[in-house]
Amino acid sequence: MIKRMASKFHLRNHGDTASSSSASATSSAYTQSTLSHETRLSISTERTSLHEWVKHQSEQQHPAVPAAAEEPATVQVRRTMGAYRLSDFIIQRTLGTGSFGRVHLVRSKHNLRFYAIKVLSKDRIVRMKQETHTRNEQMMLKAVQHPFIINLWGAFQDTANLYMVMDFVPGGELFTLLRRSNRFPDPVAKFYAAEVALALNYLHSQDIIYRDLKPENILLNFDGHIKIADFGFAKYCNTTVWTLCGTPDYLAPEIIGNARYNKSMLSGLPPFHEPDISPVVLYEKIAQGPSCVKWPAFHPNATDLILKFMERDPSKRFGNMLHGAGDVFAHPWFAEVDWKKLLNREITAPYLPKIASDGDASAFERYPEENAASQYGQMTPDPYGDRFPDFDYTSS
Repeated sequence: MIKRMASKFHLRNHGDTASSSSASATSSAYTQSTLSHETRLSISTERTSLHEWVKHQSEQQHPAVPAAAEEPATVQVRRTMGAYRLSDFIIQRTLGTGSFGRVHLVRSKHNLRFYAIKVLSKDRIVRMKQETHTRNEQMMLKAVQHPFIINLWGAFQDTANLYMVMDFVPGGELFTLLRRSNRFPDPVAKFYAAEVALALNYLHSQDIIYRDLKPENILLNFDGHIKIADFGFAKYCNTTVWTLCGTPDYLAPEIIGNARYNKSMLSGLPPFHEPDISPVVLYEKIAQGPSCVKWPAFHPNATDLILKFMERDPSKRFGNMLHGAGDVFAHPWFAEVDWKKLLNREITAPYLPKIASDGDASAFERYPEENAASQYGQMTPDPYGDRFPDFDYTSS
């Protein structure tokens, strides 16, 4: 049924342009986002002060535990990184801008393939206390390999910047498609949710928690299947962690309360979303639980699954009980999903991005170039080079 209904959605949407008017081609696609009324910003205690409500909850529950920065953990490397330098690529255009730099569409001079290069200013990273998250992102991407997760091909640095060479995913953000559609039909939502479930199950099997799942961080490949991107908050976790990070609309109550947490974590909006809601009120609603959610007319099985994901007690939450992710895959809402075919991308996606040719970046907003690329590779003072040892040091 998913395949048949997805095809109907594909027929309705195939003629749409893949261009995006979103103000955030960055939070999701490849870097931190710029602020808009539609895009939810990611936060971290390493650069965002906790609201007084969160501080109060923390003091009540864990008075002796500070919100300390997490140190990178060692994970098993599962892919060999290529050796790259800036001169290996022709920079085509900017795909997104963020707090630390830009993401560029580039073309390799050697194999002529298109890639996305994430360029991050070392000075800005250090000033905003994001060294750990930056190193974690590179480390986590080196450790994973999955059809629904973006690939990191290599990472290097010069005196001023870090560079991460990743897949160019031409279909843009799932968020953009969701905004155009207002809300997905039940089978379409099920298709994307099922692919996300497979990706998260893989990450959890590697003891990796993602911590910033949202439509802005899910990209659509040329074939319409997903690629989860932006691993800035991902972390190896075989026990528990503390840091408050993620996007406020999607935070679990134990994260808001600054309690320990682990890897347990259709309407077009987050469940607790309200226009112009203050962070304090949002956190209070999340802590209160699903009783304050205004439920749209979902399929009963979809509502049941969402409620099981929103269980306030992590020990009773779907994905974190005796059968782990098996409870999710066996839920009635996913009854007709052929998980093996889906993993092998043998099920036609409900929406096929309109890609004119290799390197077509029309799904991403146009940004002023501001001559940024010409400044890369210039020799500058470098007080931070030894803080990013996993980024190869190369000249231009």
